[in-house]
Amino acid sequence: MKYKLLFLLFNILFINISAQDYIFGKVTTEEKIEMPDVIVINIRTDERATTNKDGHFMILAKIGDELRFVKTGYERFNKKITPENVSSPLNISLIRSLATIEEVEVKKGLTGDLKIDSKTYGAPKKVQKLRNDIDRYIVQKSDPRVLAARPGEFVQPKGQGFSIGKIKDKWDDIDFTDYLIKSLGEQYFTDLQLEKAEIQNFIRYALVGFERKKILKYGFCSDQDLMRFQRAVLTRIASYRAPKTQK
Repeated sequence: MKYKLLFLLFNILFINISAQDYIFGKVTTEEKIEMPDVIVINIRTDERATTNKDGHFMILAKIGDELRFVKTGYERFNKKITPENVSSPLNISLIRSLATIEEVEVKKGLTGDLKIDSKTYGAPKKVQKLRNDIDRYIVQKSDPRVLAARPGEFVQPKGQGFSIGKIKDKWDDIDFTDYLIKSLGEQYFTDLQLEKAEIQNFIRYALVGFERKKILKYGFCSDQDLMRFQRAVLTRIASYRAPKTQK
C-alpha cells in the first residue's frame, strides 16, 4: 500500500513538473505599435512561433522556460516564464537597435547670411571655375575634322548594329547569400541551431523556390523581401534538419 501511494504521488509530481501551457502575448515597439514577423523562441525546447500582423503570438512553454524575441533592426529580448505569465498574456516591447552615425566636425557655425555661408562651405573658387570650364567643354560640339578618319584608316560601315544579349543581373546567388548573412547576422542562423560552417549551405537550401528575380536584377533587397526570406527559413528549417535526425 505504501509503495502504491508513493508511486501515485511521484506520477502527480512528474505531471506537474513536465506540464506545459500555451503562453499568449503581444509584441509592440516602444511607441506601442504592433510588430508582425517577430520570431519567438523557447530556448529550452527550441519551440518557435512568429507574431501575426497584430503582434500576437502563441507558444508552448512551462514555468521556468525562457523565451527569446528576435526581430531584425531591434535588440533581442529574453523573458523568463513565471506563474503570472501562464494566467495572463505577456506584453513585450522591443527596443530599436542604435545605428552608429559618423561624426561630423563643424569648424565654423552658420551665420544665416547666404552669401557668407556659401563662400565658407562652398567649393573653392579655383575648383568651381574648373568645373564650369569642364561643363562648357562637354556641351560643345566636336569639329567634324577631328572625328574624320585619316587617309588609309579603316572606317566601320554604318548598319543596324547587333544585339549584345541579355543584360547581366547586378547580383548572383552568392552576392544575395552574403547580403543575407551580413543583414541578419550569423547569430540569427546559430539561434536556429546551425553551425557557422553550414549557414551558406542552409541559405542555398532555403532559396529553392524563393522568388528573387528582381532582387538579383537590381541588386537590392527590400525589408519585405527580407521578411519573406525569414518566413521561408522558418518553413524549411525542420525539413533541413530531418536527414540529420534520421541518421
